[in-house]
Amino acid sequence: MRFTKMHGAGNDYVYVDGFRDELPPDPSATAIEISNRHTGIGADGLVLICQSDIADAEMRMFNADGSEAEMCGNGIRCVAKYLHDHGIVEKEKIMIATGDGIKTLDVFVEGGKVTSVRVDMGVPKLAATEIPTLIEENASQVVNAAIEVDGKQLRVTCVSMGNPHCVIFVDELSIDPISTSEMDDLVLRLGPEIETDPRFPDRTNVEFVTVISPAEVRQRTWERGSGETMACGTGASAVCVAGVLVGRTERRLTCHLLGGTLQLDWDEASNHVFMTGPAQEVFRGEFG
Repeated sequence: MRFTKMHGAGNDYVYVDGFRDELPPDPSATAIEISNRHTGIGADGLVLICQSDIADAEMRMFNADGSEAEMCGNGIRCVAKYLHDHGIVEKEKIMIATGDGIKTLDVFVEGGKVTSVRVDMGVPKLAATEIPTLIEENASQVVNAAIEVDGKQLRVTCVSMGNPHCVIFVDELSIDPISTSEMDDLVLRLGPEIETDPRFPDRTNVEFVTVISPAEVRQRTWERGSGETMACGTGASAVCVAGVLVGRTERRLTCHLLGGTLQLDWDEASNHVFMTGPAQEVFRGEFG
C-alpha cells in the first residue's frame, strides 16, 4: 500500500490516494495496523482520498481504533493540500464530500504549494438529539450543563460539528501531557471516561479549554477513537461555538493546541463556522 504521511497542527494521519492507487479492502483493520506508533507507521488514523461523483473528491477518515468518523477538520485540510499539490484538483476552491456533507475549502498557496487552508465547517448542531447526548434530553441547547464524572463536578457544553463534542472550560490546563501523570491530569483521567459515558450514545470527543482572553484560548482534546491528539479541528470549531454560548469568548477566536494554532470564525450572518490552519506533508512510503 502506497501512502503519504501528513499532519495539520500535529494531528497526523496516513493518507491513501484513491485516484491513483487501490484503496485498502478493510480500512478499519488497516487503520488499526498502521496507526500503531511502535509496530506501524504511527498516526492518529487513516484517511482515504476517494473519487466522487458529487464533489472534487471524497474523504473517509478512520480513527486509530478502526472506527469511522463523520468529519475531521485537520484531516480535510491535508486532503485539500494533497489534491492541489499533486495536481489532482488545481483550484483555489475545492469541494470535498464527507460523512457530514460537502465541505468547501479555500487553499492558500506559496511557491506552488498549499501552506494553509480555510474550511467552511458548516452550521453547528446544538440540539441534544442532533449531537447526540442524553444530557438534558430534547433540549434545544446543552449549555453549561452540570454533570458528575468520576466524582468530579463539571460544567459541559455540547456541540456537533458533524461529530459530537463535549466542551469543558477549566481554570488551569496542563500543557505537557507526556510528563503529567494520569491521576493529576484532567484530560488523561476524565477524557476516556467522558468519551464512553452512556450519556453519549455514539461516544464523544472531549475538549478541555482555558480562556486566555475573549479572543484567545488554549485547548486539549481527547478524541473519540484515538485518545489525546495534538490538535482537533472540529474540536476547535466546537470550542469557538461553546465559548460564545457560555459568554466566555468572541466569535473570532485564536485557538492554541499542543501541535499548533487554528483560527476560528463563527460568522453571525451565515451561522457557519470557518476554520483556518496549516497543512503539511511529512513523507511518502509503502506499507505491507
